[in-house]
Amino acid sequence: MQSNLIANEVSEKGIIALMYHRFEENKYPSTNIRINDFIKHIELMKNSNIEFIDEKTLKEIILKKKNYSEKKILLTIDDAFLSFYKNAWPILQKEKIPFILFVNTREINNRHPNYMSWDQIREIQKSNLGIIGGHSFSHEYLAFATEDEVIKDINKSIEDYKRELNFNPEIFSYPFGEYSLEVKNIVKKLGYVMAFGQHSGVIHQRSDIFELPRFPINESYGTLDRFSFLLNTSPLPYKFFKPDEKLLKTNNPPNIEIEFEQNVRNINCFTNEGGSWKKSEITYLDNNWIRVLLKEKYQPRRGKINCTLKMKDGSWGWLGKQFIVSD
Repeated sequence: MQSNLIANEVSEKGIIALMYHRFEENKYPSTNIRINDFIKHIELMKNSNIEFIDEKTLKEIILKKKNYSEKKILLTIDDAFLSFYKNAWPILQKEKIPFILFVNTREINNRHPNYMSWDQIREIQKSNLGIIGGHSFSHEYLAFATEDEVIKDINKSIEDYKRELNFNPEIFSYPFGEYSLEVKNIVKKLGYVMAFGQHSGVIHQRSDIFELPRFPINESYGTLDRFSFLLNTSPLPYKFFKPDEKLLKTNNPPNIEIEFEQNVRNINCFTNEGGSWKKSEITYLDNNWIRVLLKEKYQPRRGKINCTLKMKDGSWGWLGKQFIVSD
């Protein structure tokens, strides 16, 4: 099928969602951002004149398909570590920047010293800046659990939110960004209206609302040069991505095909097949349809693919996906 769309046009500016965890917990570089770098991130975002949006605006754009013309930014924070409350919350409060805080509840209930308390979470909830999102009870690997175990775990967290916050969050974040088709369906059945992973990419109005992308930010992926690059990304909408199931059992490496909504000649895809990042070989089935030829298996536990394309407006179209690999 021949694409009728002009190559490399950006029809929708998209929403750049950013994912943070720890702040100034420098012994955990893979999930930490140094607070001076976070302050510089805020300055870059403000100077870019990209609008910060809250949960309400996200829902209006993605669920209700509200028209919008300019690029947006959504800040998200996973796990409710105490370092967020101590180091980042005062900055966001001063700058009046909205965000979503995804809370896994077991450690909060147990008063773990590295996590926020329910009183602190209630303070965030009442601020009109922070919205609380669901993040399971245990923060365990849900994609490897049974259906009953997943339902029980998420329901425990829902009971906690209702008891402590008097409401049930509507937006979910998969622990470790890991999900299978079964986990996605359970999250939907339990009342959530959208869910985030940890795969890179830009949200748009044709995104799978239970597979929303975010750019993970940490010490390695939070340098100012890379952060500036992320602010210059745009959506790469697709008609289908195969395989739909992201939990790999026997089909590793997976047979990846993507049919985009536009001409993607000159696209590049990169994967961590074999345990290290490399440019992958692709073949074109049409101007907007590619097959990614993986020659090595993804290594446990995660396999990733990122495809990028230079757009006519100077931005970089970005599509990322994450697979979960059985041992």
